[in-house]
Amino acid sequence: MVELETRELEYFMAVADDLHFGRAAVRLSIAQPALSKAIRRIETRLGVPLFTRSSRHVALTPAGRALQEHGRHALNAVSAAVRNARRAADPHTHLRLVLKPGGDAGLLSPILAEYAHQPDARQVDILFSGPADRTDFLRDGRADVGLLYAPFDPLDGLAHETLHAEDRVVIVPAGHRLAGRTSVRLSDLEGETLPRWKGIPGGDGTGPEVADVVQLLHMITVSRMVGVLPRSLVEPAPAGLVCLPVTDAPPSRLVLAWNEQDRRPLVTSFVAAALRHRDSALTAMVRS
Repeated sequence: MVELETRELEYFMAVADDLHFGRAAVRLSIAQPALSKAIRRIETRLGVPLFTRSSRHVALTPAGRALQEHGRHALNAVSAAVRNARRAADPHTHLRLVLKPGGDAGLLSPILAEYAHQPDARQVDILFSGPADRTDFLRDGRADVGLLYAPFDPLDGLAHETLHAEDRVVIVPAGHRLAGRTSVRLSDLEGETLPRWKGIPGGDGTGPEVADVVQLLHMITVSRMVGVLPRSLVEPAPAGLVCLPVTDAPPSRLVLAWNEQDRRPLVTSFVAAALRHRDSALTAMVRS
């Protein structure tokens, strides 16, 4: 038995996000008393309080926080299911692939060429994401497949295959104290200013906020910070900057990811082409 309807979950999420019944009601285009009644009905059905309320304050209870976390995933899944159902009925549907600008380690062109040989190949639309929302594109159905970096992008709820593994490098200005080294360890970066990535809460950086690699490299050039990235994102190094391997940093993996519930031929065909290219490249490397 389904205990919550999608519309009821949307009502709850609006209040949970705003923590204000009046603003949530305006956003939902319903009367505030009707919204309050709907929330009380949900709490009665679930048998737990979701909010604590006073005349000046609305807060989530532990049960409310749990429902907010899982409810967001549920609404994303419903949205993705609707999109995929509509797209499945269209024989001319394009495949949508999301990645960060420059975040393909040079693999995108050969993968697209391999995929083009498939008899059922579709046109591939390339979507560019922000620094931290590629998984959102996949979970809510805006994209069918994505190129993600592990361990930076969360992969829960996503099927994935590793296409490429590489070391990480620290990028410093040419005059930096570490620039003359051949490599560094993570402990060598203690005391250095690292970036805060836009859209990534709780990061370790203490420096200025950056939204992409271009901004990061500019800030390093003017000696405002240093950065650590997968090697392929900064090769070749721009003039005035030096890249040094971080010997004890775990490797970065470029992975092809898709929603684990998505078994459409549109997706499986592209995944198969990407894996064929990966395997043939590895075979050629071994032979050489």
